[in-house]
Amino acid sequence: MNVLAFDTSNYTTSVAFYDGETGVNHSQLLDVEQGSLGLRQSDALFAHVKRLPDLSDRLFADIGAKQIAAIGVSTRPRAEEGSYMPCFLAGASQAQVLGAALHVPVYAFSHQQGHIAAALWSARRMDLLDKPHLAWHLSGGTTELLYVTPQESSVHAQRIGGTTDISAGQLIDRAGKLLGLQFPSGKQIDALSAQAKDTAAFRVKVHSMEFSLSGVENKVREYHAGACAAETAGYVLRCLIGAIVTASENALRKYPHCPLVFAGGVASNRMLQSKCAPLRPLFCEPRFATDNALGTAILAWRAQHAAANF
Repeated sequence: MNVLAFDTSNYTTSVAFYDGETGVNHSQLLDVEQGSLGLRQSDALFAHVKRLPDLSDRLFADIGAKQIAAIGVSTRPRAEEGSYMPCFLAGASQAQVLGAALHVPVYAFSHQQGHIAAALWSARRMDLLDKPHLAWHLSGGTTELLYVTPQESSVHAQRIGGTTDISAGQLIDRAGKLLGLQFPSGKQIDALSAQAKDTAAFRVKVHSMEFSLSGVENKVREYHAGACAAETAGYVLRCLIGAIVTASENALRKYPHCPLVFAGGVASNRMLQSKCAPLRPLFCEPRFATDNALGTAILAWRAQHAAANF
């Protein structure tokens, strides 16, 4: 059984295919002007509309002629009331047109649910889709610690911690702008930090499993006044990761039998993976940590498989 899926987030256009075992994903970052920290929703929506035909052509060239049983699509950031971003309309409209043309069902999920599914598939722990676990969603717009439980063919993600203000990705991108890096800055900050020698860090206060990152931005500016780009990159990551590790330790004490999974683009950071290693978490391949449609395809496959066997 074969499914297609679309994800048009605030940063990336993605299309994917999944057949129950094999997954193929094609993604492309949206173009952002140098010095900018993102796109307006209207510009992101227009960019997705332009990108989808080319990415779809590339996907179909890879998978060949297949009989499609269902379409999956990310239609909102989170699976909760009031969660909405116009950029997801691009993928949703494409999915609805294809579903009607092919006479197959269209299954809608949240961007966050797709992230969790993609991370578990890449980490070879698909069994956790049917078991409680903890998950960090670390991205350009989200830094949430989640208690994840099965919900029919998908998952229910309850926020139990994370940031109370700016996200990890926003902090990293603002540091990147300070250093004159291209947006998004995650990969460049990661590479620069490997050259850092200093070990200093601002200790972020963590209350149970929550913390604020807005004060870190000011500390980074102060530090950068007397430091090079590589040292500044290392400093911002050490401040951020210290808070994530502490919140994770607190969560694992509260939920001692739950595995810990990392999803989202920031989860591909090498320093984060190294510092979190003692917690024995699950990390996925970088290409499935960043925004992608494969997780949505996996969830659509599960939904269609359940419906076919009902």
